[in-house]
Amino acid sequence: MFGTSTIPVLEQVASFTEARHNVLAGNVANLDTPGYRVRDLSTETFQERLREAIEARDKYQEDISSGVLQADPDEAMRRVRESLTSILYHDDSNVGMEQQVLELSKNHMLHNLAISIMGSQFRLLQAAVAERV
Repeated sequence: MFGTSTIPVLEQVASFTEARHNVLAGNVANLDTPGYRVRDLSTETFQERLREAIEARDKYQEDISSGVLQADPDEAMRRVRESLTSILYHDDSNVGMEQQVLELSKNHMLHNLAISIMGSQFRLLQAAVAERV
């Protein structure tokens, strides 16, 4: 039921931003630690895999409507989830507190946006189930 909606995509965005927030918070906590290297999750890799998953889902929907079934779109979403485990270590990077707080703020806004849209989607579904649409 949810496979064709935006809910699985928003779920992946919320999961990514949560994981990234934990990594960025660790950076802020360890900025003054001698020899500490700043870590981050690659937003580019996540966005690329998410785009591929959405395209695979759309292709799957086209294949269903034409009667030809190909790949499972859930496989693409599994690859998106796997991108959460790939932490990048920046060689000899010395990022300041301001940069880390900026990244935390951007990440926080993206997370809030995903949760807000997901809440709206669930309210629409609830209204449809209650036959108030």
